[in-house]
Amino acid sequence: MNEAFEGVVVQQGEGECRQEDSGSCHHGAPRAWLLIAVASVGNVLGSVINWWLGRGLLHFRERRWFPVSAQALERAQARYQRFGSWSLLLSWVPIIGDPLTLAAGVMKEPLWRFLLLVTLAKTGRYLVLAAVTLQLL
Repeated sequence: MNEAFEGVVVQQGEGECRQEDSGSCHHGAPRAWLLIAVASVGNVLGSVINWWLGRGLLHFRERRWFPVSAQALERAQARYQRFGSWSLLLSWVPIIGDPLTLAAGVMKEPLWRFLLLVTLAKTGRYLVLAAVTLQLL
């Protein structure tokens, strides 16, 4: 009986499992799903805030302090139109993801499509990270 407990050591406080001998760790998967869900929801909600800010941003385009010129805004709109909503599948990429979600709001991307594509992208990223971390890939 004691050998069964020696196979897997759960490190308290960190919630991680360490596989020793021939035992297996089944504690990581449920926690991984919870982490994936929480990280995805939080990240998508942050993107929705960017989208919402983008929706209201054009209201201020005539102001002197507006950070983008009319020509630059037209170029950005043309670029977004060329790649369209599918560009939101890159919203998980650091540095370009947040500007993409802001641009989607500026371009009046419908919320349902925005949510679908951003959720797929961001959840997909966390699924891959979890699979690599748990050595499933």
